[in-house]
Amino acid sequence: MTTMQQLKVLLAVAEHGGFTAAGERLGMAQPAVSRSIATLESELGAPLLLRQRTGVVLTEAGERAVRRAREAVRQVDLLRAEVAEVAGQITGTLRLASVPTAMGTRLPAQLRLFTERHPLVAVRSFEGSDEELRDWLDQGVADVAVVTLPAPGLRTVLLDRHEMLAVLPVAHPLAACESVTYAQLADESFVRPTGGCAQVFTAAARDAGVRLEAAFEAREMSAVLEMVRAGLGVSILPAVGVPRVDGVVARPLLPRTIREVALAVSASASPAARAFLAQLEAA
Repeated sequence: MTTMQQLKVLLAVAEHGGFTAAGERLGMAQPAVSRSIATLESELGAPLLLRQRTGVVLTEAGERAVRRAREAVRQVDLLRAEVAEVAGQITGTLRLASVPTAMGTRLPAQLRLFTERHPLVAVRSFEGSDEELRDWLDQGVADVAVVTLPAPGLRTVLLDRHEMLAVLPVAHPLAACESVTYAQLADESFVRPTGGCAQVFTAAARDAGVRLEAAFEAREMSAVLEMVRAGLGVSILPAVGVPRVDGVVARPLLPRTIREVALAVSASASPAARAFLAQLEAA
């Protein structure tokens, strides 16, 4: 097994938290994964992983090795993709990170078109918060990311604009109103979503002279909605992608609050990332 293959095994173990899961991801037997890690540790002269009952965790040496391994694998992938680009082909992997509500935008249709145009590109998607997405772009974990605007310092293309809505238990007194103000929400127990839209309504509340104190926080939209339905508080969510849930109603906010999401690329974007960005710019 080459050093590059060993590094890929290390990254898989670190990402999936165990030898068996990494083996399933890579199509390798668990003993082969274990031998690869042991060989790499012997070559580097330090243990990279601690085996625990609940899985494996990285040592300090392992954390450093993973950072370097990720960059090494990325550079080799970029080399292959850029050589292929010279020959007129777009290849490699498009690693797309996004906020949880991104699939409610025009992103899925654009991804479908992209894969039709570039069948040699594999698309890998994963979700995170706005803060995580920026880190993943900086670290090279993601090639492109769907982020909430503003996103200073990043090259972006607008994907979608949608309204933010107040989300209330159906029996709540404010549910009878046609619209809800930030001042009215400030008096309520608030469930703060951490998936990516908080910066938008927090800024709007501040402009309205209001501070929304979070009694609860939840990352997933479904969890926020369940808390609201249970009467734990009220919340604010983007209109895009909000499912209908019995016992929960949504009302427009005053002042009207618009969220903009955009596709952002890293400073060292891969040929696949540049091609996807160019497609969105043309659209």
